[in-house]
Amino acid sequence: MKLEGLHHVTMVTADAQRTVDFYAGVLGLRLVKTTVNFDQPDAYHLYFGDERGAPGSILTWFEFAGARRGRAGAGMVHRIQLAVPTVEALERWGHRLQDRGIPVQGGPAGLVTEDPDGLEIELLVHDIGEQLTATHPDIPAADAICGIVGVRAFSADPEATALVLTDLLGFGREPVEGESREWTAFGPRQHVHWTLDPAPSAPGVPGAGTVHHIAWASRDEDHEAWRTRMVDAGATVTPVIDRDYFDAIYFREPGGVLFEIATVGPGFATDEDAAHLGEELRLPTQHEPRRAELAGVLTPIVHPRTGQPVSFDAP
Repeated sequence: MKLEGLHHVTMVTADAQRTVDFYAGVLGLRLVKTTVNFDQPDAYHLYFGDERGAPGSILTWFEFAGARRGRAGAGMVHRIQLAVPTVEALERWGHRLQDRGIPVQGGPAGLVTEDPDGLEIELLVHDIGEQLTATHPDIPAADAICGIVGVRAFSADPEATALVLTDLLGFGREPVEGESREWTAFGPRQHVHWTLDPAPSAPGVPGAGTVHHIAWASRDEDHEAWRTRMVDAGATVTPVIDRDYFDAIYFREPGGVLFEIATVGPGFATDEDAAHLGEELRLPTQHEPRRAELAGVLTPIVHPRTGQPVSFDAP
């Protein structure tokens, strides 16, 4: 039994439209699903990724409108790493960001910037395996972001985190100079890096610009076995939860980061035509009776491809 790689990373934003403008408009990802938080349906849950919304490309956000900016500390992820195909593409990304007034640091080895909520985003020249790209009119296909390279986190218990990564999840340890530690999950189609950095002395503060959880991808048929493995290891694991587009289990690794294992299927085209992903508000079944109420609470957002507000009409 082996993880497929990364499924998605979920963050918190204070402003849904601003997040759409940055990740779809500037970075060129596709808005593949507009829905709401299962547990707090008056908050958006937005999914961005490649053209198909494939696992390994997906970045998602809960919008808590007006939330104060958070700060990563021990037990939290502090940086998301995205792949670009070539050094030349990386250079053009630097110009694209700077031309839009977005500060950038780094050079040929990688560029670091921040999203509008202050989350660190790093662009790296990297081959993650399967190319997971989206189409954008202003971004040549040869330059398109092609998936999530990895994440960097601050662990409150690096030794215990290491055991979970290697003994339970099957990551391989990579040699890294200095105090940081790195592991890699090699799936059949892609691979992803998990790096632990020394935690700052200041405690973390949840809020906008922080990461809520990391989801690893499993084959659908392996999902129950993954839950059994975690339970047998003494982890506190949720039951399997149907998230409409995948099934999920959740547990917190000893270093403090909330982990999810999500199935590859059924995917984001189960309730929308693949050519029109994200253009209509889709609600979990239990919240569909509240559509009119939620439409009055959620701030309309403009879909980046249609230039029109996302439709709140019932499907």
